[in-house]
Amino acid sequence: MLLYNLRLAWKSVRRYPVLSALILLGIALGVGVSTTFITAYHVLARDPVPGKSDSLYYVRMNSWGAPDSPFRQDPPPLITWRDAQELLKSRVAARSTATFASLATVFPQDGARPFRQGIRLVTADFFPMFATPFRYGGPWSREADGRPEPVAVISSALNDRLFGGANSVGRTIRLENHELKIVGVLGPWRPRVRAYGLIGDPLGAPEPVFLPLNLAAPFEMQPSEMQMNWRTPLPGEEKLPYASQLMVGESLFLGFWVELPNPEAVKAYKSYLDAYVAEQKKLGRFPHPANNRVTSMLDLMAELRVVPPQTKALAAISLLFLVVAALNLIGLFLGKFLARASNVGVRRALGASRLTIFVQHLVECELMGLAGGVLGVLFSLAGLALLNRVYGDGPEGVAFFQLDVPMILAAVALSLLAGAIAGLYPAWRICAIPPARHLKSQ
Repeated sequence: MLLYNLRLAWKSVRRYPVLSALILLGIALGVGVSTTFITAYHVLARDPVPGKSDSLYYVRMNSWGAPDSPFRQDPPPLITWRDAQELLKSRVAARSTATFASLATVFPQDGARPFRQGIRLVTADFFPMFATPFRYGGPWSREADGRPEPVAVISSALNDRLFGGANSVGRTIRLENHELKIVGVLGPWRPRVRAYGLIGDPLGAPEPVFLPLNLAAPFEMQPSEMQMNWRTPLPGEEKLPYASQLMVGESLFLGFWVELPNPEAVKAYKSYLDAYVAEQKKLGRFPHPANNRVTSMLDLMAELRVVPPQTKALAAISLLFLVVAALNLIGLFLGKFLARASNVGVRRALGASRLTIFVQHLVECELMGLAGGVLGVLFSLAGLALLNRVYGDGPEGVAFFQLDVPMILAAVALSLLAGAIAGLYPAWRICAIPPARHLKSQ
């Protein structure tokens, strides 16, 4: 029966090509616009570290020290070097990492022109915490963090540029005046939301080079993103290099993440953090009321509005656009169906039931909806290409916004919805007309 109805629907499309083309274009535009903006929201709002995000927490403490600081009630988004070093000593959390971004000049071994690259300083725990994929090798050890060892993990794109894509584990890379041994090469990795960098540029691409955090002091690495300081350098500090001033002073430039696998671990870490702040108060630090926060990754994304509210609004508006487009097509379907009302009357007189006639015409509407959905997916690909021109591609050439399987299925569902909205009333109207009215006119 379905094949029979599909054959009738195809004949109807061929009988009224112009009208069918208008209906098809209307559905395609609605599906294309809605799929484009729903995909944009889906890409930004989905879990950045599937299977891990519910155990990753961001740590903040009210470490402001200036009495007239306007931020006395809320903790700053970053922590100091000395606090990060103390928190890293704790084993209450399963894993922990402090992190900040920097810049350095890379000197290729083949004598090619040096170039600047983003650097991310982390601990060894960073890589399993954020589920980074490896193409060759792996992360350095925790022992390498403590010494620290001059080692590095580089991106796949940088490995292709420096070593032609070969396995470079064991080889060296020169940053400024320092030689570092490569211990790992990341696989293609372009998270849509840079989970570890929510404070700063959450939509940026991952840095091509990762170094042990404790190399910051001997390499004099300076932060390239957000940093804060509530006091001027003390006597003697101003003579130190700027990077060293950051580490001995009260400069806030490090993000701090911990992995806490269950609620009991979260409670235990909060207790540890409260005890640490109380100890620092005895030393004359943290003069303001304690306000420690251990915030889950997804809650922090919501707090910082990593997904712009405009994106959600545009997704909702695009769905309304699809509904309006489908409602405007009711008249076209109704005119198309009523044009062959006499044929329907003859079929009813020969014994066809109302349900049979209704299903026949609804199948035609859904066929037009699916065809419009296919064209709408093509329109959405063009729309996403325009969005990608704004956001750019990742270092591996991966487009920022892409249609995945859930979004393709969503486009199919939207096309069927549009076909149903546009065709339910016309299909009911044509099967509700008494057949005698048409037979009298024959």
